[in-house]
Amino acid sequence: MRTLLLFAFICSAVAGPVHAQSLRVTATTGYLSEWEIIGSVAETAAGRVKEYSGSLTARHIGLCSQDGPEEKTAAIRFRISKSGPSSQIRATMTMNGTVCTFGGTLSDTYSGLMDCADAKGVPLTLSVK
Repeated sequence: MRTLLLFAFICSAVAGPVHAQSLRVTATTGYLSEWEIIGSVAETAAGRVKEYSGSLTARHIGLCSQDGPEEKTAAIRFRISKSGPSSQIRATMTMNGTVCTFGGTLSDTYSGLMDCADAKGVPLTLSVK
């Protein structure tokens, strides 16, 4: 029994922990770029297509914030796949039950439009590092 436990301990020490890649997400969104989004994601699937998910904090930075900036939590899931010299991103972000989707070319940033259940064509600039 002790030999089995020692063997298991040695194997786990030699193998070491598996580290999934973690990335920082920053973005601005809204018709006037009035929302600042910050968070981190962890890799959930590796390979040719990498998948990530995590939580975000969305902070309203527009001028109409009377009692300080409004903050909301959000969740994001996305896939990044290589396509020639560039990468493609397909993502879903959920905030307060509202689902938004976007996709396109990702270099250092993604700049484009996202479609939400309650609004279409919402401008978004997203950076994943």
